[in-house]
Amino acid sequence: MKNYNEMEVAGGVPVKMWTQGVPVEDEARQQLANAARLPVVFKHIAAMPDVHLGIGATVGSVIPTLKAIIPAAVGVDIGCGMMACKTTLRAEDLPDNLAPLRSAIEAAVPHGRNPKGRDQGAWENPPDMVDDAWADLAPEFAELCRDYPKLRNTNNHKHLGTLGTGNHFIEVCLDELGFVWFMLHSGSRGVGNAIGTMFIELAKKDAMQHQANLPDVNLAYFEEGAKYFGDYVRAVSWAQKFAETNREVMMRRVIAAAKKVIGKRFESHIEAVNCHHNYVQKETHFGQDVFVTRKGAVSAKKGQMGIIPGSMGARSYIVRGKGNAESFESCSHGAGRTMSRTEAKRRFTLKDQRAATEGVECRKDKDVIDEIPMAYKDIDAVMAAQQDLVEVVHTLKQVVCVKG
Repeated sequence: MKNYNEMEVAGGVPVKMWTQGVPVEDEARQQLANAARLPVVFKHIAAMPDVHLGIGATVGSVIPTLKAIIPAAVGVDIGCGMMACKTTLRAEDLPDNLAPLRSAIEAAVPHGRNPKGRDQGAWENPPDMVDDAWADLAPEFAELCRDYPKLRNTNNHKHLGTLGTGNHFIEVCLDELGFVWFMLHSGSRGVGNAIGTMFIELAKKDAMQHQANLPDVNLAYFEEGAKYFGDYVRAVSWAQKFAETNREVMMRRVIAAAKKVIGKRFESHIEAVNCHHNYVQKETHFGQDVFVTRKGAVSAKKGQMGIIPGSMGARSYIVRGKGNAESFESCSHGAGRTMSRTEAKRRFTLKDQRAATEGVECRKDKDVIDEIPMAYKDIDAVMAAQQDLVEVVHTLKQVVCVKG
């Protein structure tokens, strides 16, 4: 029995939607239809249950393309994703007062942003762990800078091992058996943003000459053999490597900070998952080599582990992929927003935020109201809509949340 609905698109490929029981706004459907009309899209587009309006391409979409890539579908937070790590700690090993644990994590990992003074979201003097990780990334970055000198002036080395802002977070969670997990969400930070922004603009300029009938200029694409195609593949691959390393460095710092606060000795990485959910890579589907862009979607090959986080105050899931061919072996990347950040701030109060995050040691101020759980889809409905894509291995509930 198929668990998806199919949206036919005049002049385009179909869109297969795993959205039974979850709301999808009309603007997101239109955006999906626009992408489906591109001549480079292969077979169909897959829409995940957390699908919602994005810029150009829809968040929660899986877009396979033949000999072409759409930079705006990958977006500017290239390689954004999740990392989760199980420990030998149990709930009873955590201190009764979790505020010092949150403070230790906040001190260990730069987060947030101060555009007017020193940016507290970047390192002033990166620690040795960051320098060592950067040393592996630096040679390839130097080659990119030779071709695109403006990338030199980005936040690169000083953003490695930092969290960022918005919906990026670090959490301490408990699983269904009471084991403690650390989990975090971040991407390629300032340098990834600069790479994404630069190539999106180059694609748009290219499109003005070669892609006159684009349904949306944000869907401009590079074709194999085109001037910037190879450079974009090289740059996006490096940014994805940066993002993965960024999460690994942060996780090591979070665990080291926790060991100073928690009296009991513990082992980490009993189980560990590190997965992107904004990225592009070459894969084979239906016998064809294609570029698969997952914009807010996670790879869910058969047996592959992934992470589907809920919103602040809601459950998160460690999942195992079922390798569903129709979804291009993908699943959702979270709950998915139901309203904009501006609308969330207009609609909800500080009292609502405090009630929604009761029992979680986290910030409870007006600057995080836009991340209130009610601004997101119901994670249980999202999980129910993709039972044929993944199986749940662990259910996590956060007890500490650090926001960017």
